[in-house]
Amino acid sequence: MLSKTHSIPSSTTERQKPVPVADFSRQYRQIREEVLAAIERVCAGQHFILGEEVRLFEAASSAYCGAAHGIGCASGTDALWLAMAAAKIGPGDAVLTTPFSFFSTVSSILRAGAQPLLADIDPRTYNLDASLASKTLQTPDNLQPQSRLRAILPVHLYGQCVDWDAFAALKNELGVLLIEDAAQAYGAKWGGKPAGSLGDLAAFSFYPTKNLSAYGDAGLVTTNDESFAERARMLRAHGMRQRYFHEEIGCNSRLDTIQAAVLLVKLQHIDQWNQQRRERARVYDELITRQGLAEDGPYPTHGIVLPYVDPRGTHVFHQYVVRAPRRDALKAFLAEQGIGSEIYYPLPLHMQSCLRDLGYAQGAFPESERAAKEVLALPMFPELTREEQERVVAGIAKFLA
Repeated sequence: MLSKTHSIPSSTTERQKPVPVADFSRQYRQIREEVLAAIERVCAGQHFILGEEVRLFEAASSAYCGAAHGIGCASGTDALWLAMAAAKIGPGDAVLTTPFSFFSTVSSILRAGAQPLLADIDPRTYNLDASLASKTLQTPDNLQPQSRLRAILPVHLYGQCVDWDAFAALKNELGVLLIEDAAQAYGAKWGGKPAGSLGDLAAFSFYPTKNLSAYGDAGLVTTNDESFAERARMLRAHGMRQRYFHEEIGCNSRLDTIQAAVLLVKLQHIDQWNQQRRERARVYDELITRQGLAEDGPYPTHGIVLPYVDPRGTHVFHQYVVRAPRRDALKAFLAEQGIGSEIYYPLPLHMQSCLRDLGYAQGAFPESERAAKEVLALPMFPELTREEQERVVAGIAKFLA
């Protein structure tokens, strides 16, 4: 319940310091010597593309995710395309996903030549709603003539797995593939099982903002299916299994060895960093609730709706996302106070100008459209201090007062 707002004491010095939405330099200071030594080994070895560190990272990362195979590639976007291409999803196929995600979720389906189908989200988790997905699939007009549903592509948004029990039931009912967009969920779990091993295939991003991050673009496909893995490896290297003998027109999406070396170093710390993110999420919950700013969701009226954590899963808080009334004004107010925040995402995919041909009008997905107007990501990274979090919450309290 929303109650009277109180301010959090803060020193003048602390108020003057900006609170970034993320700060990579703090992490770098902790692991600098490890990283530089790993990069030096690559430079000395002179094997910069698909070197030994790539093989080691693929093995270590797939094992961490509970998958039999890991295929490194150049980005999370490429990982999504490779996952679909490995499963031979293409023209004449349809893939169902969410309109509330980063652009590459839908663009990768189009890149594979398939038809994107969209269904709305659960307003509590912002993840694709399995019941609405099922309802969408029961409407024949949603599929283009002679198209067939081949896969469902749920996104583990903000670091929380979708309701995998519900999607596994859909898979059994429909006989389709499940492909995880796990770009934001490295280390997340559902029922104790890691993201990356839940579906037939999964795609990860190691973009510098991610929980497990490279110093540039990098991605990974995981799967327990050997044929999918072999095909993904072939497609990422111009369609070659044997050098200079091309079976298909693939792409150039190889994980470079320096990025793999950096990721190998960071992989040793990921459990600690994810735990620190969960601890900081609990501090936000505590501070916002103690200040009387929290209100029951899923929609805000006068206060802040806290992130919902499904007890069946393990959240890794890639982002700590609240719902707020007058979100844009709050974001601007926090910026004036030197407090960073971000909107993920301000415009649902079906309303993007370049995706109008999908045929969805404004109002088609009301939960996604409402979330796009209310969600706000507060500063979240493992090295965030309690004092900084207190300042963030004090800024919110001042705005709401």
